[in-house]
Amino acid sequence: MEYTQLGSLTVSRIGLGCMGMSHIYTGYKQPEADSIAVIHRALDLGVTLIDTAEIYGPEKNEVLVGKAIKGRRDKVVLATKFGLRSNVGRPAPDSSPENIRVAVEGSLTRLDVDHIDLYYQHRVDKSIPIEDVMGTLVELIDEGKIGHIGLSEAGQATIRRAHAVHPVTALQSEYSLWTRDGDDGTLDVLRQLGIGFVPYSPLGRGMLSAKITSRDQFDDDDWRLTNPRFVEEVFNENLRRVDEVVAIATEVGATPAQVALAWLLAKGSDWAPIPGTVRIPHLEEDLGAVDVDLTPEQVTRLDNITQPLGDHHSPAQMAMFDR
Repeated sequence: MEYTQLGSLTVSRIGLGCMGMSHIYTGYKQPEADSIAVIHRALDLGVTLIDTAEIYGPEKNEVLVGKAIKGRRDKVVLATKFGLRSNVGRPAPDSSPENIRVAVEGSLTRLDVDHIDLYYQHRVDKSIPIEDVMGTLVELIDEGKIGHIGLSEAGQATIRRAHAVHPVTALQSEYSLWTRDGDDGTLDVLRQLGIGFVPYSPLGRGMLSAKITSRDQFDDDDWRLTNPRFVEEVFNENLRRVDEVVAIATEVGATPAQVALAWLLAKGSDWAPIPGTVRIPHLEEDLGAVDVDLTPEQVTRLDNITQPLGDHHSPAQMAMFDR
């Protein structure tokens, strides 16, 4: 494994996103022991960045991660998120000081730890000034409950305002061969301010791995069945567009998933993508991306692959992004 810096925080070059072990994707109903085995294997292979959130499950994923890192806490850079309440029907942002306090205590209890290394605001709460949110988070740093502050799906103005109060360690946003929201100038802001980047869904929710070939592979309650890129009307065309990644992977002598991740690693030295999986072979494959060297010409070709049909979130979900 290779390592990098998110701000002043050292993390593995590739982390592990744990959401799918407890939430919305096919496979989350597998035995808990199987998911814990995946996390243990990741740690054995040098992964340090383990990512979860209070809303995953809801709350079940933090409990799972807490069990998995028991006895291995010193090997883990533990990241979780607050600020999306799940007890109000549709998830809604809530970054009030009161909710942040409740959220951090709940996460510490479920994770069974005394501090969280990287604590993200899951979605920007437009009703609460980001300066007030940061003020509460700085108090939590002073109290030893969190170590570093992160933002998720925050826009450029919010990032600058937050960073002016206290250094932001990382921005987590969806970014992949198929999702380029950060190219609106957000990635430039991160570089200017020295903020690391954590791309989530770096494999396009599995599609870029070329292992998904049919919607029949999904359980009936898999969220992807309603995602605009996976709905029946565009699914087969998007499968054909994955062939462009497959062709480059064949040329490189790697798998499509490894090429998709290697492209991200080539784009930023302080980027740490967090692919998720519930299977050890897929984990091992993903981590092999650190050994894949792409030529500048291959990176350019990947920059210019045909983009998928459909947005990466529904309109209601996109409305919660700070764009």
